Amino acid sequence: MRRKVPFFLLLICTLTLTACSEVETNNDPVIGIWSRADFAEAPEGRISVREEWIFNDAYLGRYHRYEGNVLTVKTDFGWEKEGAVYQIEYPGLDREADRVTLKQNPDSALLLDLQGEVLAQRE
Repeated sequence: MRRKVPFFLLLICTLTLTACSEVETNNDPVIGIWSRADFAEAPEGRISVREEWIFNDAYLGRYHRYEGNVLTVKTDFGWEKEGAVYQIEYPGLDREADRVTLKQNPDSALLLDLQGEVLAQRE
């Protein structure tokens, strides 16, 4: 029994050290906060609509939609990049995936859909 304990501890230490790996740094330029503001017609009149995407480095994010001052949608999303195209998936929402490209200028950065329309701008 005495010999099994050190062997067992050695085995645990070995497995722990070999299981650890360096986490790859993701510094994609899409990481950050993006938004779009617009107006929509409602029964009480015209209201402001604001959408917000928060991209993180783990290929996940959070999506918010505000109508007036009311938060109407709050959900997580997943994103991936294939070539120059980002695909944003909204599991659990009845919403198609967004496919966008990133256009950066010295004074702004935009997410454009594949038809060239602005989905969001960097805050």
